[in-house]
Amino acid sequence: MSSKNNRPNQRIGRADQDRIEDARQAMMHELWHMRALRTVRVSDVFMRLGREEFAPEVAVEEVYAAANAVVTKRDEHGRAVSSISAPQIQAFQLEQADVRPGMRVLEIGSGGVNAAMLAELVGDTGEVISIDIDPEITAQARRLLDANGYKQVRVETADAENGLPESAPFDRILTTVGCWDLPPAWITQLTDGGRIVVPLRMRGLTRSLALDRSGDRFVARSAETCGFVEVQGAGAHTERMLLLYGDQVALRFDDNNGPDNPHTLGGVLGTERATAWSGVTVGGMESFEDLLLWLASTLPGFCSFAVADDYNPDERAPHLVDAGQRWFPTAFLHSDQASFAYLVSARRDEGVFELGAHGFGPAAEDAVATMAAQIRNWDHDHRGGPGPQISVWLYNTPDKAMIPAGDPEGSVAVFDKHHCRVMVSWPTPAG
Repeated sequence: MSSKNNRPNQRIGRADQDRIEDARQAMMHELWHMRALRTVRVSDVFMRLGREEFAPEVAVEEVYAAANAVVTKRDEHGRAVSSISAPQIQAFQLEQADVRPGMRVLEIGSGGVNAAMLAELVGDTGEVISIDIDPEITAQARRLLDANGYKQVRVETADAENGLPESAPFDRILTTVGCWDLPPAWITQLTDGGRIVVPLRMRGLTRSLALDRSGDRFVARSAETCGFVEVQGAGAHTERMLLLYGDQVALRFDDNNGPDNPHTLGGVLGTERATAWSGVTVGGMESFEDLLLWLASTLPGFCSFAVADDYNPDERAPHLVDAGQRWFPTAFLHSDQASFAYLVSARRDEGVFELGAHGFGPAAEDAVATMAAQIRNWDHDHRGGPGPQISVWLYNTPDKAMIPAGDPEGSVAVFDKHHCRVMVSWPTPAG
């Protein structure tokens, strides 16, 4: 496939072209180092495509920064509603999708640059259709694609919840917005042997899943940690936020696992803070994303701990952490529904941090001990392991039909959505 992105831009000077090429080469090196890029096919597309042409008002260094997303539109509250995903995320999603020449691909969430890369991958015999609910975004994507030689990409304004039935079926459905649920339309519009790549939110944690049909369920062949702007329209899902200290500190519940009566947490930050350390340490640059999913799987009241950037504790507002400590946006509501604990770390040595929990409420001691115990369980049974198997089932599938598909001796959690049930199955501990 030919496009103007396959040759130097004649409108800019040699010095700027050298600057762009340096930024591109640095990005490519980092993407391979991150293992976001894994195949030559996808790597070649990144090398050919001029990202700067799809974000002309953004500095070259920002456009080519491997982990940098470029916000293209914000709502009236300043919240991002559309963006060009970071190259790192685009790369691993394209690797997850495994798009081949001749395929028909539906992209959900328009921007231009990702659709252009999909067009390169499907070639002259394939087809790419990009949809977005926002006509301003689709109009911009259309302009950018036309200007860069990708007139063959179709761009439609539509609600992602419905897919695009008049153009189905699709070999691949690639979603570039965060989703809480899996709409039935995507399943019915997929070919046999097709694949859905979707950033799916589970208890507030988002993983980009490469979902393949396996009998009566979809099985994730890979799961990548990511963050996306949230889907709009019929598929939008609002978290339940429980304010604990004005608008400065809150618990956010992604599923129906919050307190029955939110008033039971009134004044909880005025109680004495409890602490439990797990004895489990991590390196300063070490990822422990699997731990967060493990806690979401094993702590029924799992939620997000949200603290305003300008939170300034005084005699009325408690210190959430002490000097040398750090809090994480990971928490859970104790079964008494009047206490909670949240994940923290403390520096123990140069580049070494111990994980633990702080908590508040009448059952805070039990809450922090429970979280610390689950940290130890993860460390003993699953740290460094293959991680969980994630599968998606129809909403009316009974538990007894789901569990045998997982590891009956392992730990299984089921997150219920409107249209589906998501099962996270952890393997039996070795030994």
